[in-house]
Amino acid sequence: MNRFDWPALMQAGLHGLRLSPAKFWALTPAELRLMLGEAKGHAPLARSGLEALMRAFPDGNGDKNDGRH
Repeated sequence: MNRFDWPALMQAGLHGLRLSPAKFWALTPAELRLMLGEAKGHAPLARSGLEALMRAFPDGNGDKNDGRH
């Protein structure tokens, strides 16, 4: 588990980004990292990834309609 350096994050968010405390605490860690310019992130989900997720976690409602018309 990664630990957060809260004093540094608060300094960056409240002072560096000039966020209000309410806006700072409403952010997710991913949103804060993005605002701070960290380029690390996941690539967008491609069709093949979506299809793999749909196979792994089917709706299970018994409906044979796959949404295609």
